[in-house]
Amino acid sequence: MTSPPDPAAPPVPAPDVVSPELLSRLTAGDEAAWYAFVQEYEGRMYGYLYRLEGNPEDALDLTQEVFYRAWRSIRTFRPGERVLPWLYQVARNTQIESHRRKQLQRFSLEQAREDIGFEVTSEARSPVRAAESADAQDRVQRALLKLPDDYREAVVLRFVEDMPYEDIARIQGVAVGTAKSRVFRAKEQLAELLADVADVN
Repeated sequence: MTSPPDPAAPPVPAPDVVSPELLSRLTAGDEAAWYAFVQEYEGRMYGYLYRLEGNPEDALDLTQEVFYRAWRSIRTFRPGERVLPWLYQVARNTQIESHRRKQLQRFSLEQAREDIGFEVTSEARSPVRAAESADAQDRVQRALLKLPDDYREAVVLRFVEDMPYEDIARIQGVAVGTAKSRVFRAKEQLAELLADVADVN
């Protein structure tokens, strides 16, 4: 991988479908094809993982592991399938398993979780993107890390990675209504944490 990109920068648009020719080359282990594939998507994966981890070194390590896992599991990728939801799923599983390994090495943490079933459709401006200064971006990142894991991931996917609710639900393995609820609640919590950074109403 090249040097990590600026995690505060907006995600660069990337193609969401792998051509049959490229998929064939990737499946065959073509080195040049894999290099191009990594170059195309590593910025988005690193930015996503940095927002979840809050640590550039951990995000870089996880990004490298994501593409190693993608290389090992590319034969499970279906022709015509959208590549970004697939990669985000690989990244999510990689991050979750990394934390499980750390917990087994240290100690187990109990996390309070809520049962969320109602559907919300609030489209208020995201506090994740509201801050522009470097200091504000740092405060946004610290605020993100105070959210429950599922909320943090959902709001990052929605407002930083521009993912539709259907894809967020697929990545998190929940109903669309639950994905919307998580985004809404995360946004409300961030608005409280960042009330003096930007007007999010």
